Amino acid sequence: MSSPLPPLATEDHVCGECSVDYRATPVEDAVGVIAGLPDAVREAVGAIPPEARRVRPGPGVWSVAEYLCHLRDVYVSFTIRLHRVRTEERPALEPMFNDLRARRFGYNDCDVDATLRELAAAAGGFRDEVARMGEGDWDRVATRLPGERRTARWLVRQAMHEGVHHLADIRKIGEFGSELVVP
Repeated sequence: MSSPLPPLATEDHVCGECSVDYRATPVEDAVGVIAGLPDAVREAVGAIPPEARRVRPGPGVWSVAEYLCHLRDVYVSFTIRLHRVRTEERPALEPMFNDLRARRFGYNDCDVDATLRELAAAAGGFRDEVARMGEGDWDRVATRLPGERRTARWLVRQAMHEGVHHLADIRKIGEFGSELVVP
């Protein structure tokens, strides 16, 4: 039996780890952060020795390659989610099933350079979808779990948070560097 889905972050979420504050982040600022993420991730990954990019630093912690694939998939999934919120009436969002994706799609075996390019394309596609939003679209909602309603505005902030948070995760792994590689 699978574990129940965790609830989505709230509309007014403040992350205790990376300090992202949803209410204090205008959509335009979130999009600006997302625009810079592919280059920041490329730089962070480039600072990590290639042999350390596929090593999990601890139980329940993904490798750099896995975080990279997850980020790519976040922007692909969130592009579709935002499109659905804009074009459908209260769509029910599919969960991403992050750990399942990592296992089934071999995240840890990815071509890192290709995935960095895919992340840039996915983040660009997400920003293109944001640009299609009309002024009246930001309060449109989607659901996932019973009682969970999240706005289009939330989707953009959550997408930014995913990028910021996992960039920090990648940088933390970079702090360990070659210590992670088993001789």
